[in-house]
Amino acid sequence: MANYDLTQRIAHNLDRHLVFPLLEFLQERQLHPDDQILKAKIELLSKTNMVDYAMDIHKSLYHTEEVPQDMIDRRAEVVGRLKSLEESADPLISFLQNPNMVQELRPDKQYNLQMLHDRYQQIGPEQIEALYQYAKFQFECGNYSGAADFLHQYRELCTNTDRSLSAFWGKLAAEILMQNWDIALEELNRLREIIESKNFQSPLNLLQSRIWLMHWSLFIFFNHDSGRNGIIDLFLYDRYLNAIQTNAPHLLRYLATALIINKKRRPQLKELIKVIQQEQSSYKDPITEFLHCLYVNYDFDGAQQKLRECEDVILNDPFLGKRVEEGNFSTVSLRDEFLENARLFIFEAYCRIHQCIDIGTLAEKLNMNYDEAERWIVNLVQNAKLDAKIDSKLGTVVMEPTHLNVYEQIIENTKALSLRTYKYVNLVLESAQAQTTR
Repeated sequence: MANYDLTQRIAHNLDRHLVFPLLEFLQERQLHPDDQILKAKIELLSKTNMVDYAMDIHKSLYHTEEVPQDMIDRRAEVVGRLKSLEESADPLISFLQNPNMVQELRPDKQYNLQMLHDRYQQIGPEQIEALYQYAKFQFECGNYSGAADFLHQYRELCTNTDRSLSAFWGKLAAEILMQNWDIALEELNRLREIIESKNFQSPLNLLQSRIWLMHWSLFIFFNHDSGRNGIIDLFLYDRYLNAIQTNAPHLLRYLATALIINKKRRPQLKELIKVIQQEQSSYKDPITEFLHCLYVNYDFDGAQQKLRECEDVILNDPFLGKRVEEGNFSTVSLRDEFLENARLFIFEAYCRIHQCIDIGTLAEKLNMNYDEAERWIVNLVQNAKLDAKIDSKLGTVVMEPTHLNVYEQIIENTKALSLRTYKYVNLVLESAQAQTTR
């Protein structure tokens, strides 16, 4: 399963601190040697201020209570720098911690800057910049709660758009690391709006920002209640889907998983299958190959084999293979839901080709024994998901022919019309805005 581990690809598009939860998961699953994971952690920590954590890992890796002198020196440097930044930002922090003073602030940033300059001579641009540096330093120390608060306050005063954008990324990372999924989703949506409205110097920077956003969103979408819809809405949006195909085809694993487990979004599966077919040469894994075997090659034996591998991929993926207590998308619920829907995909595709189906043959296609397959089909029939009859004596399922009436045909043909219209309207509006700003 280490061959299907995407951590190395994903890590390049994450903040260093966001990589730690992925390494913790890999260490727990033992997909890689423990010493490799510990060395990777130390390498990541070397560019942060989490010196105490680095010391603990060094002791664990080399089985010693001694730590290198450069770590000791680095710790002293971090403590000294923290005190210096705290002193520089203290006048503004004291102001922001006073509820009566904070009430004087208004949505107008220019007014706030002038008011602070006139009434509080100790607070000026230098203190606002010091607040940002202090918040960033706190984040690098692993104090995500303090960093999130300071970055939020900094954004209310900052007039530099580039620095403000950096504060948005920092706030989003802090909320993710604290697992505040509701707030993180709000930050993600705000950041997306900023990215799409900002005039980037080059298309490459815009592309990179979209790719970063999608990678960071994985933490949220596979933990938030509305995540299975959110990831489809974001990843299947034209510009983001183009970004995936251009520079991050491995994200197709997560889009495919979301579409397989989300029955309500089934019509959009066709769009994904086209992309998977186009990207076969650049990326494939058991989850994307399962769809390719089933809907492109109509290879039921191949789909059956890939389905067995899909279970292992899900269990060993840091986003898909979370434990039960770690979120709503737990190992048991996501894995079982994936397998249930994937089997239904196989069954539906098989039924389109055959009118009379042997239950034993079908059980083999679904990786189930005969009794399990029969019970599963009975449940489908009882829940009105399948128009079929079961002949227990012959051990067959006889499919009833279905013909859509004119009304059902109209509904079926216009299902995706509203979504396409919405996309076209957005493109027209964005084009008009772009022309206005020129």
